[in-house]
Amino acid sequence: MLSELQKEEILELISLKQEGAYWDFKKEWYEEGKQPDLLHDIICMSNNLENRDAYIIIGIDEENDYSICDVINDPNRRKTQDIVSFLREKKFAGGIRPTAYVQPVTLWKKTIDIIVIRNDRNTPYYLTEQYQGVFANNIYARIMDTNTPKNASADINIIEKLWKKRFGIDATALDRALLFLQKPYDWVDSNNGKKFYKYAPEFTLEDIQAEDGRDGYEFYLFNQCDSRPRWYDINIYHHQTLLYSLGGVALDGGRCFTSTPRTDGLSLYKDSYHHWDVSYKYFIKDSIEYTIHQFYITDNMDEELTARQRFLECVLIFETEFERTKFNAFVIGNYERYNIDAFSDRLPHFPDLEGYNMDAFKKDYLQSQLLQQMLKDFRS
Repeated sequence: MLSELQKEEILELISLKQEGAYWDFKKEWYEEGKQPDLLHDIICMSNNLENRDAYIIIGIDEENDYSICDVINDPNRRKTQDIVSFLREKKFAGGIRPTAYVQPVTLWKKTIDIIVIRNDRNTPYYLTEQYQGVFANNIYARIMDTNTPKNASADINIIEKLWKKRFGIDATALDRALLFLQKPYDWVDSNNGKKFYKYAPEFTLEDIQAEDGRDGYEFYLFNQCDSRPRWYDINIYHHQTLLYSLGGVALDGGRCFTSTPRTDGLSLYKDSYHHWDVSYKYFIKDSIEYTIHQFYITDNMDEELTARQRFLECVLIFETEFERTKFNAFVIGNYERYNIDAFSDRLPHFPDLEGYNMDAFKKDYLQSQLLQQMLKDFRS
């Protein structure tokens, strides 16, 4: 499904009135004899150099000032399953095919279709068996607003970039580490307490008790059975070089381990620009913090699953930084429509801790529940 943010992006692309490095316009769906064109376009888009999802936007008439052509009655219209079956029948190298789906979008009471080609690191995609005019072993790519011709391969420098993307050798040391951390089962425990990536052992990870002696509480600890804080430092190394350091926390007496989320806040009123009226904890899915959070997920016990679920009830997870920015604007414009007291039945037990303002913790917890509801409403 396209998010509201992606729909906004589609509108922006149409308003540009030109094609680009990851989007293409079609007036109508591919006719019966145009299947080779469909396959060729999908392969080119899957091999785009922008390192992102690509779009084939169907229902835009380039020759008529990029006006919208309703595809609702297009006799050649296809659904996601049609595209999946179409690609499955083709012989791709290694049996790995582009991931694509069809998403209808209604604009001004007219329907257009978007073929979304998902970004991944399996490039370059190419055929090992010719399909009509789409040749075997030709590597097609999308460069600026142009596809590689069917009877040719992309230039050697483009092909090199696509192979480098697959193997992660076009990336910085930190980017490579994050790529490897997406494969937690390929990491091995060493004798010195660190983990190392078995295919590139110069990359290591350690989690050690926080050296600064942190022992304070956060509101999200109180919905755990054991709310005592246990803070850690998580360090990522390449050889002896520290690439990145971030915080970690052991939840529920150590039953669950995670990176700590980021913090942000909002000023809701004109006279409060110098302080936050609302604050929240969050992850962004393509961030280091979220990658590390995912890295530490195991299937070992139900207690860990419960602790992690309780933790995530208090933390907002955004698809992108762009989505978070849009959500912030939504909160500022709609916060007064919500009643924070409606979430009071979700409050866990808060013990009386000497030296702490427990009412402030309770407020933070209630705000996290309200904002979770606002995020659901924002997306719907």
